Amino acid sequence: MLNISASRKHKKGTLELDIAPLIDMVFILLIFFLVTTSFVKETGIEVTRPTASTATVHSKATILIAVDNQNRIFMDHREIDIRAVRANTERALAENPEGAVVVVADTASSTGTAIQVMDGCRMAGATNVSLAAALPEGQ
Repeated sequence: MLNISASRKHKKGTLELDIAPLIDMVFILLIFFLVTTSFVKETGIEVTRPTASTATVHSKATILIAVDNQNRIFMDHREIDIRAVRANTERALAENPEGAVVVVADTASSTGTAIQVMDGCRMAGATNVSLAAALPEGQ
């Protein structure tokens, strides 16, 4: 006959669980999600955009520069001077040469400030510079 109690005593040793494949799989998933995630840089301030019925969606807007209602300029969550727009845009274009520059100007901001920002971006070498607008309600 089969002695069950003797076989249980023999198998009562320590159980080992090999978690190395699980750790490998978690790291592979982590790398996959890091590579496939697109990182969007925000300007750091809330801006009321003007509306335009001909506004189009820009999918490659990687460099955002904001002008608030007091004509202050923000880029990457920090305020910059109008003279630093060119240098900051050059640095951002060096990181992403194919990136488009979008100037997000508040409706109460000065047109002159927005034009100076766009001019600084073009002097930095940006070929695709646009001004952000919101679609009107109902479109």
